[in-house]
Amino acid sequence: MAVTIQETRPSSTARPIPPLRDGDHLTRDEFERRYQAMPDVNKAQLVEGIVHMPSPVSAADHGEPHFDFVTWLGVYRAHTPSVRGGDNSTLRLDLDNEPQPDGYLRLLPECGGQTRLVDGYVTGAPELIVEIAASSESYDLHEKLNAYRRNGVCEYVVWRVWDAAVDWFVLRAGRFEPLPLTEGLYRSSVVPGLWLEPAAVVRGDLARVLQVLQQGLDSPEHAAFVSRPAK
Repeated sequence: MAVTIQETRPSSTARPIPPLRDGDHLTRDEFERRYQAMPDVNKAQLVEGIVHMPSPVSAADHGEPHFDFVTWLGVYRAHTPSVRGGDNSTLRLDLDNEPQPDGYLRLLPECGGQTRLVDGYVTGAPELIVEIAASSESYDLHEKLNAYRRNGVCEYVVWRVWDAAVDWFVLRAGRFEPLPLTEGLYRSSVVPGLWLEPAAVVRGDLARVLQVLQQGLDSPEHAAFVSRPAK
């Protein structure tokens, strides 16, 4: 008597969720599904539909510069009630981009901001984003820059640690253009009073960075900004 053996395959509902892998091409929904299934992973980004999972970073090349930049943004936030900030928070920009920038500032919606919180996630483009990059070859200044530009990030600041330089871009007519220095300082046009001395940044002089910021916070444009009525 012949015995028929049938192969039993697991149902689709029993199949495990695939892990995120660096270089995968995914939709935003699939990226989120896999990311949420990997609680041990705390730094993964979707940039132009491609998964990026950075390797461990050193204190000198990233950790300490990141700390200084976030301190600078945090002090500004403390004196500007209409602004919120974030550190390594996931942003839902579009269907191909869900990055985790090193830092950002966003205006509250009632104050004219272009982002919203949806299920706890920032949805839309913050007014200002900062990133710590190794050098000009980093994808922060290529694929990610283009994604930020296309989604309407108003200002983009990149500290190139190996190059000892800080780039500040402002969105004008759909293009990122360098923000000119004024007396050696960058002065934000979208979040008034946010001033930065790039020379102090690259030499690690946080006290000077905060001293310059305080000058911006004491400026008439910042006073006018914080006194604007909500819409």
